[in-house]
Amino acid sequence: MLTPEKQTAVDWVNDNESNLSDWHQTIWDFHEPAWREYKSAAWYVGRLRAEGFTVEEGSAGMPTAFCATWAANGGEGGPVIGSYAEYDAVPGNSQQAVPYRAPREGVHRWAAGHTDPHSGLGIGALGGMLAAKAAMEKHGIAGRLKFLGEPAEKVCGSKPVHAAHGYLDDMDAAISFHPSNSPAMANTCVWETHCGAYWSKIYTFECVEPETWSAMGVASKTTGSTHTLARAPGTNDALCLMYTTTKYTKEAMLPHTGTWTLNEAILAGGQATSDNLPPRFAQIQYSWRCPTHDMARRITEVLDQNAEHVAKIILCGADGAGVDRSLMVALECRLCTDCEEQAECPVKIDQVTEEWGARRIVNFLGSWHAQLIEVLGAMGLREVRRLRGEVGRAMFFKDLEQDNFAIGNRHGEAD
Repeated sequence: MLTPEKQTAVDWVNDNESNLSDWHQTIWDFHEPAWREYKSAAWYVGRLRAEGFTVEEGSAGMPTAFCATWAANGGEGGPVIGSYAEYDAVPGNSQQAVPYRAPREGVHRWAAGHTDPHSGLGIGALGGMLAAKAAMEKHGIAGRLKFLGEPAEKVCGSKPVHAAHGYLDDMDAAISFHPSNSPAMANTCVWETHCGAYWSKIYTFECVEPETWSAMGVASKTTGSTHTLARAPGTNDALCLMYTTTKYTKEAMLPHTGTWTLNEAILAGGQATSDNLPPRFAQIQYSWRCPTHDMARRITEVLDQNAEHVAKIILCGADGAGVDRSLMVALECRLCTDCEEQAECPVKIDQVTEEWGARRIVNFLGSWHAQLIEVLGAMGLREVRRLRGEVGRAMFFKDLEQDNFAIGNRHGEAD
């Protein structure tokens, strides 16, 4: 027997079944890929405003994201309940609304399409929010609803950005709507994560000074054209090595028990249209899902090592954009992992003020910058990129740690 409040919400869904179906078809027909969901985002913004929500467009600096809020009884009292809509389509999955394979007409065969479909996930979450709003209005339930537009979910896009900008901070609870036809696959909720930990990282390879490679060869005795000169190894070589190396090392990342996945997307393939000039820039993105943060960190470590070594193999430079534990240390985290066991944080990081935390992080990164400048000056270098591939003057933490422990063990044996 449903409570009157819940019955009101169910009645709203039943009464708006046709609308929900039509809305889903609208988003389905937009079929816009990650970070290009302009029509879809605009539709949500218009719909939410028509339903009485206050909407911030382009939230957290993302053009196709939004943040919509609605408050009952003037916003006095009650919890803040959050949810979100996903609406990005997947490139290469163009499909008509028929139960057999049929790419859309009028677009490229491999255009984006909704296969999960995120068109349905987003409208389903929106329907839940509007049904809750109807129940709160009818029964005088205090509280606020907060609905986020999350573009580029398939490439781990907007959700971390919204979180970093504080859009989740005031939520008392958040509902993630992701149904499945298989009960065993429908819930990967483990402690602090829902749908598993979802991490992503982009690895960028650059061929900055290809002329230094050519200078290592023996000068040609012929007077041929510069177009016949050998081409330096470029970023495509590094990208291909990163791809294949990761395929091999995937077997050694984690035991093949439990559920974890690792997938990649080539974002830039080192496009070089000249036959004698090397590709100068290439990017590959990896995204991985797993039940715990420790597993996610282990995958990150292997990927970082792969990127570092394949760049050295072809004398190329690699940059990995990602910050994890260092910033936690700046906030005085002890890395004790008590929080992962649902225990109280001994230094109460969750209670730090935004001003204090921001100042600590700025000081931390500033000290890194100052030390790096000092180190470069001592080596007679003016640019940090000159260190790419340079290992002769480097000291690696793992090697130092191993040497220190080895010395301690030897002293212990002598005693």
